[in-house]
Amino acid sequence: MRSKKFLHAEQAKLSWDTPGLTAGVDEAGRGPLAGPVVAAAVILDDRRPIQGLADSKVLTAKRREQLFEEIRAKALCCSIAQASAEEVDQINILQATLLAMRRAVEGLRLKPTLVLVDGNRLPVLTMRAEAIVKGDSKVQAISAASILAKVTRDRWCAELDALYPQYGFAGHKGYGTAEHLAALQAHGACPQHRKTFAPVAKVLV
Repeated sequence: MRSKKFLHAEQAKLSWDTPGLTAGVDEAGRGPLAGPVVAAAVILDDRRPIQGLADSKVLTAKRREQLFEEIRAKALCCSIAQASAEEVDQINILQATLLAMRRAVEGLRLKPTLVLVDGNRLPVLTMRAEAIVKGDSKVQAISAASILAKVTRDRWCAELDALYPQYGFAGHKGYGTAEHLAALQAHGACPQHRKTFAPVAKVLV
C-alpha cells in the first residue's frame, strides 16, 4: 500500500503538470464608424470538438450563425462583452478594444490559466496571456471567439438598422462605405455614431 506521503507527492506532481484551461479572445468592430466594439472569450471543450472553426471573416453569414449556436452549446464556457461607442470616443478605439476584451475574459464562468488574444496587443489581465498575430486563423479558441464577436455585432447592426433605416446599417455593418458616407452627409450622425472618427466628426462641425 502506498504511503500517504507518496500519494501527496504524486498529486502535487499531477497538479503541477496540468496546464489548466486556455481561453481564446477576439473582437469585432474596430473599424466601423458606429456602435460598440464587441469582444468574446471562449474556452473550448476538447471532448466536444466543433468542425469548421475558422476566422469569422472567411465564413458566410449563414455558417457563422450556425457555428455561433454550436459554440454556445459545446464550449466549456464563453463570454461576450463590449465597449460602447461613447467609451470609444472617451478612451480611443484601441483602449476600448482592450477594455472589451478584458470584460469578456472577466465574464468567463471558469477562470483560464492562459489567455490567447488575436493581434499584437494585450488587455490588462490577472492571468498569463499571449498575443498571436492572425490568431483567428491559427487557434481554434480564437476562431470561436471571432465568430461569437462578429455575429453579436452583426445582430446589433440589424437592430440599429430598424431604428435608423436611413443609414443602411444592416448592409454595411457600420463601415465607411460610399453608401454610409452619403447617408452621413444627408442625415448627419445618429446617437450611435463614433464622434471622434473623422467621417463622423466632419458632419458634426
